[in-house]
Amino acid sequence: MSKNILQMGVLALSVLATSVLAAVSPDEAATLGTTLTPLGAEIAGNADGSIPAWTGGLPKDAGTVDSKGFLADPFANEKALFTITAQNVDQHKDKLTPGQYAMFKRYPETYRIPVFPTHRSVTVPAGIAAAAKSNAMTTKLVQSGSGLENFKEAYPFPIPKNGLEAIWNHITRYRGGSVRRSVTQATPQSSGTYSLVYFQEEFTFRSNLRDYDASKPSNVLFYFKQRVTAPSRLAGNVMLVHETLDQVKEPRLAWLYNAGQRRVRRAPQVSYDGPGTASDGLQTSDNFDMYNGAPDRYDWSLQGKKEIYIPYNSYKLDSPKLKYSDILKAGHINQDLTRYELHRVWHVVATLKSGERHIYSKRDFYIDEDTWQAAEIDHYDGRGNLWRVAEAHSQYYYNTQVPWYTLETIADLQAGRYLAMGMKNEEKQAYDFTYAASENDYTPAALRLAGVR
Repeated sequence: MSKNILQMGVLALSVLATSVLAAVSPDEAATLGTTLTPLGAEIAGNADGSIPAWTGGLPKDAGTVDSKGFLADPFANEKALFTITAQNVDQHKDKLTPGQYAMFKRYPETYRIPVFPTHRSVTVPAGIAAAAKSNAMTTKLVQSGSGLENFKEAYPFPIPKNGLEAIWNHITRYRGGSVRRSVTQATPQSSGTYSLVYFQEEFTFRSNLRDYDASKPSNVLFYFKQRVTAPSRLAGNVMLVHETLDQVKEPRLAWLYNAGQRRVRRAPQVSYDGPGTASDGLQTSDNFDMYNGAPDRYDWSLQGKKEIYIPYNSYKLDSPKLKYSDILKAGHINQDLTRYELHRVWHVVATLKSGERHIYSKRDFYIDEDTWQAAEIDHYDGRGNLWRVAEAHSQYYYNTQVPWYTLETIADLQAGRYLAMGMKNEEKQAYDFTYAASENDYTPAALRLAGVR
């Protein structure tokens, strides 16, 4: 009896290891570009046509680009199909996340979701699509699931078999290769008052460095540098991150330069639930970009797909005609400036492993099938109560074929406050995807120069 149980246990472990490590067959990979999009979404629309078929995304000339790099809204003339309010929210509950539903209950007088026609506007460059197809047949999770083997560029698992594979698609997704951006963050009080924090950020995938050497072994996925430019009490502080592919084998490398002390120090706290930069306690390090970093503290369960209303094609919210005061309101951003569409999302549940530590005991991810960007994440506290609701208002930079975020928000349901990060409406330039960097630009030695006020 005990021998049979032992054999069954060994078999179960073998099956688990196979499911964790296996790549898809060439026949299954061949569905990418036929019944599936190059990134693994269903090409077909849904049954009633409210989600259309994918037809290749917006062309590069879908709209004009102004002198600052801001994009014209290709859907500016569309009207909302309907608006969800606290009065009719129960009619639409099946297409909302628990976090969205909770926002209506927390702010019944002001919170609303305007729903527009769905547009599957996104595609990626041919080279990124080819890398995804190659990854589907070759990329494997390392045994612990904490890293990747045989990985190229972006989207390691366009046909995911488990929750961990799905979350790796978000972590590694294409964001233009190399970019420089100036963005703004605010943490409004419950009364609506706020102060702004300004950042200049550079972000470069290793394979997009000017001096990239494919023959040089490296565990680095990308480099990230963040400089605070205002207010004066924070100006000149700089954070540098070398994001590693396997953060358990080789933890993320991070440094902070303190302008007041003029010192560069290692920063192991820039990970997991360490405090986010100037976030007033409303954001953890791994809340940035909706979710980032090592996934080893959670068990990941793939729940399948759902159709829900998510922020999409948020060009209106990104308009340079808006002031930050137009966007930032008490309790939440100005929902009249938002646009939601019905899209299919992958639902992934992350549950904190026994013996591990994090302020979030559970996270529910809703990941857009067309981009692998997390659109909604519900966060639960140690008692299992819904605590924070994260939402990403996305847009497609059609002129450069880059899907990314316009604005990220994290609403604290218990405190009645929120964080808004990524606004650039009043800045001198939108994202610069022509930014070219070398490895030397992302060294600790370069932090002092970046931190000059």
